Amino acid sequence: MLAAAPLASGAYAQSNGASPTIANARQAGVSKRRKLGSLEVSAVGLGVQNMSRTYQMTVPTRTEMRNIIRAAFDHGVTFFDAAEAYGPHEVERILGEGIEGFRDKVAITSKFGWNINLETGKRLPGLNSKPDHIKLAVEGMLKRLRTDRIDLLYQHRVDPEVPIEDVAGAVGDLMAEGKVLHWGLSEMGLKTLRRAHAERPVTAVQSEYSMLWRGPEESVLATCEELGIGFVPWSPLGVGFLTGAIDQATRFAPGDIRAIETRFSPDNLPNNLALVALVKDWAERKNATPGQIALAWLMAQRPWIVPIPGTTQMAHMLENIGAASIEFSPSEVAELNGAVTAIEVHGQRLPDAVLAYSGVEAAPRS
Repeated sequence: MLAAAPLASGAYAQSNGASPTIANARQAGVSKRRKLGSLEVSAVGLGVQNMSRTYQMTVPTRTEMRNIIRAAFDHGVTFFDAAEAYGPHEVERILGEGIEGFRDKVAITSKFGWNINLETGKRLPGLNSKPDHIKLAVEGMLKRLRTDRIDLLYQHRVDPEVPIEDVAGAVGDLMAEGKVLHWGLSEMGLKTLRRAHAERPVTAVQSEYSMLWRGPEESVLATCEELGIGFVPWSPLGVGFLTGAIDQATRFAPGDIRAIETRFSPDNLPNNLALVALVKDWAERKNATPGQIALAWLMAQRPWIVPIPGTTQMAHMLENIGAASIEFSPSEVAELNGAVTAIEVHGQRLPDAVLAYSGVEAAPRS
């Protein structure tokens, strides 16, 4: 429910029946590295959430998903993002299969926190960050990921019934055993972030952030900068919107969460398409694609921001990582930021029932 969709953006061309190639896009590959706290990763990562089923509820070919993961590594990607909730469980298995042979050369993430049956993967109501549950959840992650450690483990959503100090303590025990190397939080309240960092230094925060939703600019980014915490934007392409794949006539299929996100409603789309026009204009200026401009814009905001665009299509992955080669001068950043700020996005980023899990503060320490 919380990842970008694999959409056909019109930025690709077929040549003599060969694999898709990128038209008018930067050469695929990412050699630049960035630091999330002390963890060094490729400047662009790969989100694998939809590799067990797409936004439209179809099932991608497992072999091709493994091929995309391996091709991403071949093109310089060293940062792969998963979670027990994706699938649930199945995406971790796909990632574990995909990185076999180069596990020690990449950083992988996973996340705990939703109330998921440890054995069956069945999604149960609510959240669960009880310390004993966290430890058992990580044991399952390690098996599915075919590894002995998770490079970066996030709390997927804050459990309001569990003090964050207790969560940090459980993660600390896992670190002492070598099963977790770094930890982070996702979509947390700021007081909880500060408490967590004071208890055990946080490496990264993961939250939605793109030209289409700039909420982290209000206070999260400043807090991360103050504390030396990296930032990982999910849905950095605005669930496909910033690639130019969506226009005023677009309607969404049953099961596609964008059908109930009011920012994509027929009333709000015409206004919000001003962002698409903007990235298309800059794509022409920089000899890139609209999606590459959207990703490069994120990276231009802070040197410790690492976007993790997700896809189930090889050509999209190659396009996305090509964004790392795009650079903006200081004057271009100022110009683009001004243009983005001038466009007021209409509508909510998520339904109320999902938004209720963001910005939550953990229970007080007893």
